[in-house]
Amino acid sequence: MSEPGTSDLPPATGAWQAGDPAGRRQWVRFGRPLRLESGADLPDVEIAYETWGSLAADGSNAVLVEHALTGDSHAAGSAGPGHPSEGWWDGLIGPGRALDTDELFIVVTNVLGGCQGSTGPASVAADGAHWGSRFPRITIRDQVAAEVAVADALGIDRWAAVLGGSMGGMRALEWAVTEPDRVRSLMVLASPAASSADQIAWASPQIRAIVSDAGWHGGDYHALGPGEGPHRGLDVARRIAHVTYRSEPELTTRFGRAAQDGEDPAAGGRYAVESYLDHQADKLVRRFDAASYVLLTRSMNDHDVGRGRGGVGAALARVRARTIAVGVDSDRLYPPAQARELARGITGARYGEISSPYGHDSFLVETDQVAALVKELLS
Repeated sequence: MSEPGTSDLPPATGAWQAGDPAGRRQWVRFGRPLRLESGADLPDVEIAYETWGSLAADGSNAVLVEHALTGDSHAAGSAGPGHPSEGWWDGLIGPGRALDTDELFIVVTNVLGGCQGSTGPASVAADGAHWGSRFPRITIRDQVAAEVAVADALGIDRWAAVLGGSMGGMRALEWAVTEPDRVRSLMVLASPAASSADQIAWASPQIRAIVSDAGWHGGDYHALGPGEGPHRGLDVARRIAHVTYRSEPELTTRFGRAAQDGEDPAAGGRYAVESYLDHQADKLVRRFDAASYVLLTRSMNDHDVGRGRGGVGAALARVRARTIAVGVDSDRLYPPAQARELARGITGARYGEISSPYGHDSFLVETDQVAALVKELLS
């Protein structure tokens, strides 16, 4: 994996690879195949994870934090060898913070199918070749099944809390529905009970941009050199996604119709907002894998806690955890009505709202508001 700034050419994949610095990662390596929701068995599974704090003797202080689509296990700490980005929830995890590591044992996994240490398309299979196009389609339930095995390996019978936003919220909710006796409290931020047609529609051009890239090679590009692979498609996918992550008022206030410094849009230069998207896209192609992006986006499209359980209402009725369902008032991707639906459907749950101009990404940006909700959940 190329660290940002080491090459002008984007890598074929920004995935972490065996032999790269491990950083703070640890691994649970399964000694058996993982049975997927489809009925297929996935062999040679390993899940990367990071921890902060110490596990109590009775295991009662463990908290599982679930990352979003392009996140990973590095939720706290600085960037460095093995970690191309600083912790994505660094302001919430640490001594004296909302997720107080003097009292709690925080676990953050890299999701099954991800690209930062866990088994996914960029991983090398038993035959010595990258999984690539051979990697099976997986669901949010499959991702949670892998995390159940991690909890078992760590000796955690019950989580004091499971919390996450966006795709991480989908996994947090699935934990509480699938394993109701193993989740004491639950926080689902900016995430639905089931993905809507609108959300699937926004995902569709992102997937199409990647798989239509000439560098996709049917999903088998991971061994190619810098400048190869579907980095152009991933670039476009990130631009589409990032617009949905922020709000129109924020973009208008922050950029308006201003030109990028030193450039004239009338002469072929960029608007400032275009430069912003260029920056976001370039960062992602250097730290993420396009096949993981496609795989995980499809798993989000498939998300429906009511599938095979008699519908969403019946599924939510299984939740026994003390629950806060959190919406963001400016979220145009996962509107707050979906969080309200969760709060209505889960016995004893309450709805909480983050007020922010930053849209969907507010659960990552509004540290003080999220911290207050987390403290309430854990009180």
